Amino acid sequence: MDLNATGGSALMSLEQDYPEIRDSVRRICAGFPGAYWRELEMREEYPTEFVRAVTEAGYLGALIPEEYGGSGMPLRAASVILEEIHSSGCSAGACHAQMYIMGTLLRHGSEEQKRRYLPGIASGALRLQAFGVTEPTSGSDTTSLRTRAVREGDHYVVTGQKVWTSRALHSDLMLLLARTTPRDQVKKKTEGLSVFLVDIRESLGKGMEIRPLPAMINHNTTEVFLDNLRVPAENLVGEEGRGFRYILDGMNAERVLVASEGLGDARWFIRKASAYVNERVVFDRPIGKNQAVQFPIARAHVETEAAELMIRKAAALFDAGLPCGAEANMAKLLASEASWSAAEACLQCHGGFGYAREYDVERKWRETRLLQTAPISTNMILAYVGEHVLGMPRTY
Repeated sequence: MDLNATGGSALMSLEQDYPEIRDSVRRICAGFPGAYWRELEMREEYPTEFVRAVTEAGYLGALIPEEYGGSGMPLRAASVILEEIHSSGCSAGACHAQMYIMGTLLRHGSEEQKRRYLPGIASGALRLQAFGVTEPTSGSDTTSLRTRAVREGDHYVVTGQKVWTSRALHSDLMLLLARTTPRDQVKKKTEGLSVFLVDIRESLGKGMEIRPLPAMINHNTTEVFLDNLRVPAENLVGEEGRGFRYILDGMNAERVLVASEGLGDARWFIRKASAYVNERVVFDRPIGKNQAVQFPIARAHVETEAAELMIRKAAALFDAGLPCGAEANMAKLLASEASWSAAEACLQCHGGFGYAREYDVERKWRETRLLQTAPISTNMILAYVGEHVLGMPRTY
């Protein structure tokens, strides 16, 4: 065995992968500097031009197979796309859902549904950005949701409310989770939930109302009210009553991709902080000479490198078709913690200028804080690891 060759191959696998994609994404993001995002936030507007540029490059259809008009890329490639967007100081929060929620349709929809919708989603002609799952009363306890869908002939009649349904006002389609069998009539609380593909264009004013929900960051999130909304039965995805399993099936990809955004955020903060502390001189010396300034940035870099390895492992398992729930969840936790450590270090080392909007630090600081809470909170991940990895009693 040629040990040098083997070592070289292993090293190559750990180096920066997909360089062409990375370069392309960086070029796109260069056209959308901090001033673009600051202006959007002041007006609470959607980054239409940015989303269009990413769509036209084919990146939002990265995970859609070529037979349906997508790029047919592995999850790792999609991970790189989102990492580079965030590392460049931009935000994929306005469009990232289009990369992964279509997986429910791809894996569990009928062939007719896939051919009807996926090509349009891949090209950007159809926007599938909205994910109607969370409700005001249920939160993370998805099986307690109250939205009901009752079959009436060739339609389901849906009544209920969703909250934190991001991008619903900028989407043509919505994946909606509703209970089709009352909870007291199923053996397990995870049964009796179904997924529907709802056409927002045909539903607004006809049983659907969408209201903006102003938040700490410009995430274009909404509340959705459903009052006897009629959804064609042909829009049921997969089998009735198995929707919870379908939703969970796509969560591993979501965890990996959101972790990749956190990784990109961390790299942006570390690069920004390192440059600033080398340039900023106080008491006749660069502030980066001070261990109290230098060490938090260095520690954040260490945490970021560790998070990247777990993201790569989770993506490799996913792309190989192997179980990756633990790895995907741990990747999301590690990346969110690394990005928050980097954000804190960057804001702190900038002093008062960290709060000045023109530096973009405070905006990115607010954006990356979301990863501690959504799409799954740190405590929920720890509960998952405690129960499913370490075999400890269920905590909830």
